[in-house]
Amino acid sequence: MGLTSANKFDDIIAVMEEDKESWKSYYLTKSGRIVGIDSLYTFDNSSDCENEGFIRFRDPKTDKMGMFNAQGKIVIPASYNDLTKARNGMVIVLQDAKKIKDNHEGCNHFSWSGGKEYLIDTNNKILIENFKYNDDLNFYSVQKSATPSKDPIRENFPGVDGQYYSFINFDKEFEFWVKNNLLTDLSKDNLLKSSFDKISFWKEPDGWINESKNKFINQNYTFIKLKLEELIAAKTEYFISSDGLNPFIFETSEYEMYFNNCNQSKEWLYPVKNIVISPKNKSDFGQDHFQFLRTDDGYKLISISTRKEILK
Repeated sequence: MGLTSANKFDDIIAVMEEDKESWKSYYLTKSGRIVGIDSLYTFDNSSDCENEGFIRFRDPKTDKMGMFNAQGKIVIPASYNDLTKARNGMVIVLQDAKKIKDNHEGCNHFSWSGGKEYLIDTNNKILIENFKYNDDLNFYSVQKSATPSKDPIRENFPGVDGQYYSFINFDKEFEFWVKNNLLTDLSKDNLLKSSFDKISFWKEPDGWINESKNKFINQNYTFIKLKLEELIAAKTEYFISSDGLNPFIFETSEYEMYFNNCNQSKEWLYPVKNIVISPKNKSDFGQDHFQFLRTDDGYKLISISTRKEILK
């Protein structure tokens, strides 16, 4: 009767188990060791999912957060208000902050006020002080150097060891790629090269459809080219937002690598960048959306939705 949000078990998982007329929760390692009884770290009513062999926990007595390793040993003590998943052996932590609860009746949402943020490693060693939480940094791209990196798509942070840590910024990386790789060549061949193997689009009355990129680009090339050319025009209103891959749309095997063991999008490594284009005529409603997934082979067009149903 054990319940868990994980559908795959690599090293350590969060488990809930029926115990007589109540439930108990704990973490279970692959060797069968039980640790962290009644100490699950939860967010949005979901327990944490292991990442790189680490999983977060909450001390119910102090309401502070820490981290277990794959063997169920505490590697980061419960001395922080909050912390991120381990990403390339690094964790952003918040300490000495004040919890501010929302005033809405029946709502358990809250925010943090004040405190200090650090970048630490999974041995609880401080790497960078005053490290503000930032979802747009690629922690797997870290470089250390004696002087700041001059790469325009990187952000630099002085470390406590006197070295500079630099990380690729996903936003800067994507905007650079759009400007210098996509918009400079809107040929059909380059669009095919810049597309995922399948592209999803909405069509009534069928809903979301996954089509092979060859068929989709060949049938909709003119529209796609004209729309992307609008990004070059000076008066075009558009913005870029970030998200994760939607597990309810991208369900088949070719997308598995972009989700973790709890079927959550790995947006800390494979974000989705959404270009939202507003209509030129202010009286028109709706916007056009072009979604690009970051893959190991660069950004790829993966989904399109339009104001008017014209996609084939």
